[in-house]
Amino acid sequence: MTTGCKTTTVFLTILCALLLTILGLTQEWPTWAWAALAVLLFGVPAAAFRIAAARRGSVPVDYEQQLTAMPIERSEHRVSCVALPSQWADYDFLFSATVRWYPLEAHGDGPVVSPVGLAVETVLDRARAITEQREPGRASLVQHELSGALSRMRPDRAGHLQVMAENVTLTLREHDQERLDKLSEVRKDKAVWEHQRKYEQSKREYLGEDVLKDTGSAVVWWLAKNDEHVEKAVADLGLLAQLTSAANDTDVPDRLRELLPQARDERPELNVVDALPASFEREPTAADHFEGFLTGMGFAEGDVRRGMLTKQIADIIKTQDRNETAEELLRRFDPPARHTPEDDPTDETPGL
Repeated sequence: MTTGCKTTTVFLTILCALLLTILGLTQEWPTWAWAALAVLLFGVPAAAFRIAAARRGSVPVDYEQQLTAMPIERSEHRVSCVALPSQWADYDFLFSATVRWYPLEAHGDGPVVSPVGLAVETVLDRARAITEQREPGRASLVQHELSGALSRMRPDRAGHLQVMAENVTLTLREHDQERLDKLSEVRKDKAVWEHQRKYEQSKREYLGEDVLKDTGSAVVWWLAKNDEHVEKAVADLGLLAQLTSAANDTDVPDRLRELLPQARDERPELNVVDALPASFEREPTAADHFEGFLTGMGFAEGDVRRGMLTKQIADIIKTQDRNETAEELLRRFDPPARHTPEDDPTDETPGL
C-alpha cells in the first residue's frame, strides 16, 4: 500500500469514529457497544494494512536504498576550438561545447578511469562521425545538427559514464571561410560566363546556320521581322544576297547578280582593281560583296555601325572555319584605331 493509500485509510477511520461517536451519544448506546466500536475502528485499518502488505510482498533492501539515495550529481567540462575533419581535406571545423556526464554503477574490479577525459573523448567521437560527412560551407547547419545529436545522454564505449554535450558551436578558421567565399564567387561568375558564352554561341549558330544559310532563309527571316514592309524586302533582295554570300564566304548566285546595287562609295584613294587592265580583272570576293551590302544599307565610311556589323559577320564566318575571310573583313571594314603621338600622354618633347 502506498503512502497516499495509508493516509486516506487513516482519515476515513477517524471520520467514521467521529460519526459513530455522535450516533452513540444521541442513541445512548450501552457500554459493550462502545467496546465493540473501539475494536472495530482499530482492527479494520490494521487488517487492511496487513492484507496490502501480503499482496505486495517484502520491499527489497536495494530498492529501499535506491529510494533513499541522493540525486545523481552531474559533472561538466568545457572544450573549445577542437579541430574536427570535414568532408573536404584541409578544411576543419572548430568545435566547442560543454560536456556533461554522470557515472554509471562502478565495479570493484574495474580499471580506474578519468571521467573528464573519457567524457570528452566520447563527445568528440560522436561529433566527428557527423562532421566528416558534411561540407565546410554549411557550418551553421551542421552546428544545429550536432546540437540535436549530442543533446541525449548516451553511454561511452566501455559503459562507465552517461555523456552528453550542450552549448555547441561550430565555426571555420577565418582564412578558410575567406577561401570558401572566394570559391563561391568564382563558381557564380563562371556560371554567368557559361550562360553568356552559350547565348553568344547559340546566336551565331542561329544566324549562320538558319538566318544566313542562304538568300531565301534571309528573306524569310527579314519578312518575319518586318511583315508589313514586303515592298522593301523585294527592294533589298540584292543586299540580302550579298550579306548571305559574305556570311558563307561564297559568291552571289548568278540569278541574283542583276539585283546587286551598282552604286559604290567614291574613295579619295586610287582603286587598284579599277586601274588594272580588263584582262587582269578578278572575281569579286566576299569582302567586295559585303562592301556592296554596307553601301546599299547606307553605312558610309566612318559609320560605327560598319564596324559592329563587320564583327558579327566575322564571328559567324569563323564558325564555318573561314578565318582568312573573317580577317579580311576585319582588316578592310573594322581596322584598329590608329595611334598618333597626340594620343600618348607619355610622349613628351624633350626640353632644349
